[in-house]
Amino acid sequence: MTDSGEADEQTSSAGTDRAAQVGLVIALVMATACVAQAFGRFTWGVVLPGARDDLLDGSNTLAGLFGTLNVAAYLVGTFAVAWIATRVTLVGLVRIGMVVSTSGLGLAATAPNGLTLAAALTMMGIGGALIWIPLPAIVARSLPPRRAGMAVGFIGTGIGVGVVFSGQMARYLDRRSDGAEVWQTLYQIEFAIAVVVLVGVFVLLRSQGDRPSAAGGFGGVGALKTVPGWIPATVAYAAFGFAYILVIGFLVARLEDDSGFTSDQAATMFSVLGAATIVGGLSLGPLSDRIGRRVTLTSTFVLFGGCALLALTGSQPWVVIAAFGTGLMFSGMPVLIIAHIVDHTTPDTYGPAFSAATLAFGITQMISPQIGGLLADQLGSFTWVFVLSAAVSFVGAAFASRLEDRPPSPAEGLPA
Repeated sequence: MTDSGEADEQTSSAGTDRAAQVGLVIALVMATACVAQAFGRFTWGVVLPGARDDLLDGSNTLAGLFGTLNVAAYLVGTFAVAWIATRVTLVGLVRIGMVVSTSGLGLAATAPNGLTLAAALTMMGIGGALIWIPLPAIVARSLPPRRAGMAVGFIGTGIGVGVVFSGQMARYLDRRSDGAEVWQTLYQIEFAIAVVVLVGVFVLLRSQGDRPSAAGGFGGVGALKTVPGWIPATVAYAAFGFAYILVIGFLVARLEDDSGFTSDQAATMFSVLGAATIVGGLSLGPLSDRIGRRVTLTSTFVLFGGCALLALTGSQPWVVIAAFGTGLMFSGMPVLIIAHIVDHTTPDTYGPAFSAATLAFGITQMISPQIGGLLADQLGSFTWVFVLSAAVSFVGAAFASRLEDRPPSPAEGLPA
């Protein structure tokens, strides 16, 4: 009886330790996703009007170019991941990315001119790719393969928390600005948070015996071709990259410039979008675990396009519904695409395969902000920017409907 009791205690202790370890990994993954995406990319959508007027002479075209610099750097970072992943572990990639992203935030927090801000956004783009690509594999291995959608959904939750924080902090600072440069103060706060997360990643996140990925062909294309339905998955990811940034990046500017929203009201809508982002991945990821990636992803593309059009009404309650729906679908779509790739890769092939898929995504999101800025300047409003986003979303839905929704065999997928 004593031996049995001791065994039960050991089992219980091991289970508690395992749960604590999983919780720590999930928390760190969420925090790094927040720094990489919410701070390093999506904060630009919040600060765009202020930074545009302060450093860019009020030019939407130039502001769009700065957004393009960020995503172009992300594309460069994606190429880098395909090469670096064969030399360092996934956790090593995250550590490098955190150093680069945190440095970029620090530079933006003190940028005295547009050139310095451009350099900061470039660093944040490169660091974001180095962080974003390995995160799904790191978090997915913490849960059973059948929970891949849920695991990847935590990444979207981390981004959503950061988006809400950015929007609400911008709102708070705007109310108490007294003429201060609110956009730069926000970057200063985010830099301080990033430093804390950086320390946590180096001290607490461990590789757990990982090894560098196997070579996956040029840019990882060879590894990607082993994924069933890799062509529709890649095209859908590219469509997502083009469509989402037109709405996320220009929502605040659209509401302020075209719909007569105050800065406070527009920031609130951005926060609503971010709040939906928190639950989007954790809702749609598990849903796809049950009903399949194909039908879930197709539906999210259609709904995202509908929300982009609904935002054009410029009146409540339609705008708040559009903002919430946009956030929900925005965080769900990449989770579903990533989960499909995770389903059909191994730890050795995941890094190169996802890097290759991300190349297409990186290219479309690189050209999207510039096209959006040009449309807004040439046509005098952001209406056609949102119409274009909806059209591309419907194209993404068509390709998503062609995904091969084959469940992985026991030998496939990332291990628990």
